[in-house]
Amino acid sequence: MAPLLPTIHDPSVLRHFDRAQLKQLADEVRTCVLDNVSRTGGHLSSNLGTVELTVALHHVFNTPHDRLVWDVGHQTYPHKILTGRRERMPTLRQLGGISGFPQRTESEYDTFGTAHSSTSISAALGMAMAARQKGEDRHSVAIIGDGALTAGMAFEALNNAGVCDDCKLLVILNDNDMSISPPVGALNRYLAQLMSGNFYAAAKNVGKSVLRAAPPLFELAKRFEQHAKGMVVPATLFEQFGFNYVGPIDGHDLDSLVPTLENLKHLQGPQFLHVVTKKGQGYKLAEADPVAYHGPTKFDPAVGLVKPATAPKQTFTQVFGTWLCDMAAQDGRLVGITPAMREGSGLVEFEQRFPGRYYDVGIAEQHSVTFAAGLACEGLKPVVAIYSTFLQRAYDQLIHDVAIQNLPVVFALDRAGLVGADGATHAGAYDIPFLRCIPNMSVACPADEAECRQLLTTAYEQNHPVAVRYPRGAGAGVTPHLTLEALPFGKGEIRREGQRIAILAFGTLLYPALQAAEALDATVVNMRWAKPLDIDLLLKVAGTHDAIVSVEEGAIMGGAGSAVLEALQSAGIQKPVLQLGLPDRFIEHGDPSKLLAGIGLDAIGIEQSIRQRFDRVAAGKTPPGAL
Repeated sequence: MAPLLPTIHDPSVLRHFDRAQLKQLADEVRTCVLDNVSRTGGHLSSNLGTVELTVALHHVFNTPHDRLVWDVGHQTYPHKILTGRRERMPTLRQLGGISGFPQRTESEYDTFGTAHSSTSISAALGMAMAARQKGEDRHSVAIIGDGALTAGMAFEALNNAGVCDDCKLLVILNDNDMSISPPVGALNRYLAQLMSGNFYAAAKNVGKSVLRAAPPLFELAKRFEQHAKGMVVPATLFEQFGFNYVGPIDGHDLDSLVPTLENLKHLQGPQFLHVVTKKGQGYKLAEADPVAYHGPTKFDPAVGLVKPATAPKQTFTQVFGTWLCDMAAQDGRLVGITPAMREGSGLVEFEQRFPGRYYDVGIAEQHSVTFAAGLACEGLKPVVAIYSTFLQRAYDQLIHDVAIQNLPVVFALDRAGLVGADGATHAGAYDIPFLRCIPNMSVACPADEAECRQLLTTAYEQNHPVAVRYPRGAGAGVTPHLTLEALPFGKGEIRREGQRIAILAFGTLLYPALQAAEALDATVVNMRWAKPLDIDLLLKVAGTHDAIVSVEEGAIMGGAGSAVLEALQSAGIQKPVLQLGLPDRFIEHGDPSKLLAGIGLDAIGIEQSIRQRFDRVAAGKTPPGAL
């Protein structure tokens, strides 16, 4: 049988395939996903689980005229393969290559850029209402995972969509946390096709119109319909939102998916299709351990994931996880909170050792922060483990529920700074600017693994909210002490004594700053805190140096360097200051070291930027104080 995938350059070809060809194509797409992810790394389990659903959607709907909106977007590799990007898959998540998430600038088939959870229904509803307003005949389809439905934003959108009776909106719940036994699956396939068909819809509407004249009979028929459907499908919740619920059906069965989607395509009003898929489908190792294969690095598909021969350096996430367990063993008030990021935030061991003090609140960042505030009001010590980029979603709660009440909540901000292959949507670029402007809030920036543990302890000892920001992966490799030793609150240190130029480093860029300082004979200060600044140390350095350079892996605008300028101005000190950090643009995906080098935040780049701005000072040619 000749391969089909090489003949597909856009999805229109799929609309002429018969069912047998669609099944063959699905097998080829699954193989393509596995081959490419094993070479580049990326999201695997979720993409293997959406192959048949993706094939069916592009077969039934006229994309890109009909809009597909993928929630989170980490399950869109099959979509990319079928929409003209198959040959670019070897560049997936690489610098200059295609993104691991949908991007509007990458393809017209990526109708909405996503990477955070629970936005799809809102966006698809907006598109559906725009089509209605413009008089355009098009469908909008939101594909959302079961985990993403735990977020309030998804229910806000459902609540809004349920009253839009004349919009062409289909919400597909990709449920990959449950399985359907064969008998139930076969029954539901039949019921789903029947309930989504025109005959069922027409019969239901005719019955209602006839019986409206006899209210008691109408109510009896309505209740019978609800109860009959409720015996085989969990329809009640979504139908109360105003959707016509269909399912659950097997998301890997094209004989079920295709006719159901075709029937739903011809119905008016908001439709809700519940499909059940299996993470890692078709690759036994991923099926057995979908968590391990959620986002693997490069591996041999024939062998699977293997442990490296030598132990890798300890990551900041691991440092946090160990600290959390150690502090919890010492203080019974500590509770750990995560918005559905147990593995990513390093809470696996904590959950095992302290299950009664562990709270996974689901993909509900806003709730996680206010929940922590409630715990703190009752004398507990909450630690919220959250990615920097996800804390953005709970900004009002951070201010209104935590900071105004000055509650002692510790925020462990993982993935601060650039994150590499996940790109701009996951980069923790803005936490220093958006945190340091909040009264009562403090922000710590550890330079290495040992300092991370110490500053977490310092943060925990405070009686007000404190965030500790640290990057993805490993740092300089400084082994943390086993004790729970704190560092002085709000105090930095001089790490290298030099002349004329002082480099103020915030966070892990301390180490490239030290390398640059060797070539410049500059002073290097490990500031440790973006808020409060060590004003005494800053003024001391400003009084003994001709120029100051701030270095941070965060946004320059409003960042730690801006805090330095504010402090100098407040003290009435006029001193040349060079701010180095993330520029005012979104940084694309790629290897973190290459990204940092590309924006001048490696040792060479820091040295070059300083020489370019203060070349005569660095060369010692300008008299002291003459700059």
